Amino acid sequence: MLEIEKSLQKQGYKRIAGIDEAGRGPLAGPVVAAAVIFPPDIKPFIFTDSKKLTEKQREQLLPQIKEKAIAVGIGIVDSSVIDRINIYNATKLAMERALEDLKTEWDYIITDYVKFEPYPHISVKKADEKSLSVAAASIVAKVTRDRIMAEFSRVFPHSFDRHKGYPTKLHREEIEKFGITPIHRKSFNLFSQYRLEL
Repeated sequence: MLEIEKSLQKQGYKRIAGIDEAGRGPLAGPVVAAAVIFPPDIKPFIFTDSKKLTEKQREQLLPQIKEKAIAVGIGIVDSSVIDRINIYNATKLAMERALEDLKTEWDYIITDYVKFEPYPHISVKKADEKSLSVAAASIVAKVTRDRIMAEFSRVFPHSFDRHKGYPTKLHREEIEKFGITPIHRKSFNLFSQYRLEL
């Protein structure tokens, strides 16, 4: 889980930020990105990407990440902005906000298969399975977004705490029953099949 970081350290990079996001595919809610910088001598303590962990395991790892990291940054872009600039650009904006939120200097970035010009970076397929800092960023982003969606379930009649806005059978049934909410992404083509008035 440290091969990418070690390779970059040999090239002279000291502060390497791993970045990942959560929430590109849902029909509702924000896209959330996180950036994590670990010290050069960090030992692996995450051994898989966040999607293969349970919600409880991610919650347990979050305080460890914050304790061991030099810095953790979070960037959030809500559904109205996603509708305006599209999900791809919104994801990059969330990543930029996560970098800004680090509030510390960094000199190179590892992304999970996202081109991130003009920033100095390496884009690696399945980086959350190969890079400790990206795996950590994946967990931070996922936990942050899940908590946001749980709060939305208190406000709206949808079970956002369960399906997190993804197009599950339950979510589709709730759209048909309750309609859409202000946090639904009205630009997503999936809405056309429900014949809803947006």
